[in-house]
Amino acid sequence: MSAFFYNPNIYPEKEYILRLEDMKFLSEYSGVTLIKGSYNTPVWEKAVMPYRDLPEKSKRCWECYRIRLDETAKMAAGIGIELFTTTLSVSPHKVYKQIREEGEKAAKKHGVTFYGEDFKKKDGFKISVEESRKLKLSRQNYCGCVLSLEEAREKTRKKRSQKGKK
Repeated sequence: MSAFFYNPNIYPEKEYILRLEDMKFLSEYSGVTLIKGSYNTPVWEKAVMPYRDLPEKSKRCWECYRIRLDETAKMAAGIGIELFTTTLSVSPHKVYKQIREEGEKAAKKHGVTFYGEDFKKKDGFKISVEESRKLKLSRQNYCGCVLSLEEAREKTRKKRSQKGKK
């Protein structure tokens, strides 16, 4: 079994390195071969930035799913893996229907099969949080991209402002 780490969306680079190190640890812990994709942020920026003013769970995110799942399907086909999936669907902040759609398009394009499971169901998200804490993996309050980081910071500012008014 293999895991492919392709996240050109993660910002800043320090955060990318942190998440990659966690993935290396998790791969070793699980006995899974880790394949590292390129940290090609210009590809991500070109696809997503036309939608930078849209919120999370919008066309902005669909484009991010598209480029990441396409690269994953291409990698799978290139090394002879016939079936791939993604952990994106474990997050309650992601839209499973769109992930499945983009995964299926990428699979068809590259001649492989997408296993489109909604991993947040059956307490999947809760279990993932418990396991990540048990293994002392880092946890973030944003998906990874600079746009979601800005949104998370704005939510924090608003919460602090509301507390100050009480």
